[in-house]
Amino acid sequence: MVPQTWQNPAMTCDYALRLTSHAPEDTAAIAARLGAGLGAGDVVLLSGPVGAGKSLFARALIQARLAELGRYEDVPSPSFTLVQTYDLDRVEIWHADLYRLADPHDALELGLDQAFEDAICLVEWPERLGAFCPASGLHVTLEPAADEDTRSLRFSATDPRWGDVLRMLADAPTRPA
Repeated sequence: MVPQTWQNPAMTCDYALRLTSHAPEDTAAIAARLGAGLGAGDVVLLSGPVGAGKSLFARALIQARLAELGRYEDVPSPSFTLVQTYDLDRVEIWHADLYRLADPHDALELGLDQAFEDAICLVEWPERLGAFCPASGLHVTLEPAADEDTRSLRFSATDPRWGDVLRMLADAPTRPA
């Protein structure tokens, strides 16, 4: 993984980072590092086309957090259930796949509005939330490259809370190319 961009324009408080992953294991390692810095009320909004690696990213993050507790369990995609939850003792992780969400108001019926405040939330297809998309969330856009294993991961946020998290990701050791 190669850090390509880090910016913090003081006037806008925008935070952005671009990383390149050359293998699924790289993407999983980035997700695990991000997951280590998440706590209650953190929302990660995962965007990208079908097959870009959104579910791989979310599952790796969840598995890393569960492994910290000595728990190794299957982490299925919530494509059909819409939401899967995982208890980390002090906080829950909510993994939502909103691809099949018909209306943004349906997110409220799932309880996502409360989870955004109390849990760590990983949301695939966040554009389906419409006006309910949390402004303070960390946007992660995964884009496949010509090489089927290579991914560009773009992280962006406006909330200053994410500055330290993105700096930590940018400063992480990279794998030789």
